[in-house]
Amino acid sequence: MKLNRKWLHEEFVDLSHVSDKEYVEKLTVFGQKVETWERMDSEIKNVKVGKVLSIVRHENSDHMWVCQVDVGEAEPVQIVTGAQNVHQGDLVPAALHNSYLPGGIHITKGKLRGEVSCGMLCSFNELGLTQNDFPDACADGIWILNNEDCKVGDDINLVIGNDDTVVDFEITNNRPDCYSIIGLARESAAAFGMQMKHHEPVVKGSDAGSMYDKLDVDVQATDLCNRYTSRMVANVKIAPSPKWLRQRLRANGVRPINNIVDITNYVMLEYGQPMHAFDYRYVGSGKIVVREAEEGETLTTLDGNVRQLKPGMLVIADEEKPIGLAGIMGGENSEILDDTTTVVFESANFNGTSIRQTALALGMRTESSGKFEKNLDPMMTVPAVQRACELVELLGAGDVYDGIIDIINYVPEEKKLPLEPEKINRLLGTNISKEDMVKYLNLLEIGVDGDTLLIPSFRPDLNLMADIAEEVGRSYGYNEIETTAFITSTQGGYTPMMELESKAGNLCRSLGYSEIITYSFVSPAIFDQIRIPADSPIRNCLKIQNPLGEDTSIMRTIALPSMLDILSRNYAYHNKSVKLYELAKIYLPKDGQVLPEEPKMLLLGTYGAGETFFTLKGELEAILKGLRLPKASYTAVTDNPSYHPGRCASVSIDGVELGYIGQVHPVVAKNYDIDAEVYCVEINFTKLLDLKLPEPTYKPLPKYPGVTRDIALVCDEAVTVAQAEETIAASAGKLLQSIRLFDIYRGTGVPEGKKSMAFSLELRSDDRTLTDSDSEGVVTKVLAALKDKLDAVLR
Repeated sequence: MKLNRKWLHEEFVDLSHVSDKEYVEKLTVFGQKVETWERMDSEIKNVKVGKVLSIVRHENSDHMWVCQVDVGEAEPVQIVTGAQNVHQGDLVPAALHNSYLPGGIHITKGKLRGEVSCGMLCSFNELGLTQNDFPDACADGIWILNNEDCKVGDDINLVIGNDDTVVDFEITNNRPDCYSIIGLARESAAAFGMQMKHHEPVVKGSDAGSMYDKLDVDVQATDLCNRYTSRMVANVKIAPSPKWLRQRLRANGVRPINNIVDITNYVMLEYGQPMHAFDYRYVGSGKIVVREAEEGETLTTLDGNVRQLKPGMLVIADEEKPIGLAGIMGGENSEILDDTTTVVFESANFNGTSIRQTALALGMRTESSGKFEKNLDPMMTVPAVQRACELVELLGAGDVYDGIIDIINYVPEEKKLPLEPEKINRLLGTNISKEDMVKYLNLLEIGVDGDTLLIPSFRPDLNLMADIAEEVGRSYGYNEIETTAFITSTQGGYTPMMELESKAGNLCRSLGYSEIITYSFVSPAIFDQIRIPADSPIRNCLKIQNPLGEDTSIMRTIALPSMLDILSRNYAYHNKSVKLYELAKIYLPKDGQVLPEEPKMLLLGTYGAGETFFTLKGELEAILKGLRLPKASYTAVTDNPSYHPGRCASVSIDGVELGYIGQVHPVVAKNYDIDAEVYCVEINFTKLLDLKLPEPTYKPLPKYPGVTRDIALVCDEAVTVAQAEETIAASAGKLLQSIRLFDIYRGTGVPEGKKSMAFSLELRSDDRTLTDSDSEGVVTKVLAALKDKLDAVLR
């Protein structure tokens, strides 16, 4: 939001004694952050008003003139010009030797066809101006200043109104009142402890009659139009606006057009209330209808584009057709023209969400829609339309009809908050008196009635004691608050899940894995890429309402494609060996629940020399052991379509299914343009927290020696090492300390379809030395259990 300081000083609060730097720093500390500020005269230097004393034809040119120009110095200066509209006695802008023009153009003394020229006479275009800024100026040739209020030697910046500073504020969305000159003036006055001057619009009226016989307003979409206020003006005289008004608009980045349009823009800047002016003759039957658009309706807006309207879009219409997009842009069929004689002013308050959705759908965000999106104060519509009519009378632009149409569908509830000085001081760490607090709040126009605060409707951000404390604190000055030690202490820390995530990350990195972070938004095509069946529940996903594109239109229900995408990118970059990990959220819709479940998945992905199923399995076991989890079980899986049917296993702990480990199916790898063996792990990380073992406790070193017994078993090929280890552990009893596989053999001496597995069992007792009979008893029970459950016998 731009604010030019001259407007501020002349109308609201005189801070002309405050330097630009001091003003900007004060307002920033006060809570209104300044993005940039600049002097409007910074680009134009050493350009003065000159009077042409004489003009003679250049001896060596048939189109140039040699002028003697009085610029208020001891001697006239000679300037050569090619313009044909300059005459003796004219006042002109003269760029003297060593002057600067917009765009960094540097003017110096020189010669033109043998004649010395000590500068240049300027057109208004060369001074960064347009015909709209000075409608009476000659479009071709030198700008003649005879009708401007200036004298010889004046700095041209004074003539064009550039003796001003424009401050650009970054306004937060919870302060819609500051999207106006009045709102920023209120903040400026309070920041410097001064009272702001208020102007109450006064409309004198005329003998034009009553508007009630001319106009009727019907608000049908009451839920989308909080308030609609309208007034009419007769005998309109379309003309350029006066210089002071054009300069204020230009300083705030608004192009002057004509007096009626300029008035609506001026009021929008001043009050922050968007307005629109309709040509009354194009309002069919003299009736304005505020309604939703109908299917198939179109409207050509002021920018000349035809807009396809849809139900739900709020329009301003007459009884036959739309004549404007509510809160966004007027229609070409009702715009103000040079022959307009009767004008209808609209000052309304529309639903911010509706305006934003319509603007997005039509791709036409405007200054007006941007303000409505902030949910403006509905109590501002009447003062704004009154100010517009006051300006009409001030500019002599027409005769204001008597009466005002004001339809109110929503009035903000009166908001009151208690004034609690003790709590405010305790929160701020200050000792501000109640009287000073009241003074600060009054400067911000927050009413105080005893111990009750009367919150104005233009401050929707004030809802709690903390909000009031903020107002008091910034008025007192944050830099004035003494540095003190904390009265209370706060205790923070990691949650158990955060600690587990941190430890998992450290373990993965220690194994050579690099972390990746991928988007949760993915393409529906990922399911086909990893061969997920059409009827799989994994395809049931959440769809984004307004996606950036098809590739980011759903929330992922499986994280494997995200890992494969990054592996594919690395493979394309010719990285020969890659190890990646990610803690990725997936989003699983649940029937009867509005929000999905969001478990975190631990993914490992790798390819390259030396990477095998068993290498990855060993790394996963190291990670699970480092996280203090019980030993995992692995079960061969042949029906997972994303993995190789002979190199895939499900992972579980204590019967809880956690995910999969294996080689990615070659077809899937090809879909990602990877011509190598790719191995991945998918583990439900959220489930691990409940499976974690208790923290370790100290145990003294064993007092008694251990006993090692080796057994070699002959069993079917289908029997896995994990099954054998589980059976041994379950049958050996408390004396068993560890199991270690040290050999698998197939060949001579072992029947076809069988294999030999050799295990080393470590036995130990905490209270005695084991005897041969103790160890034999354990081995006997183990062998019996292996025979009974796995049909495995001693070799």
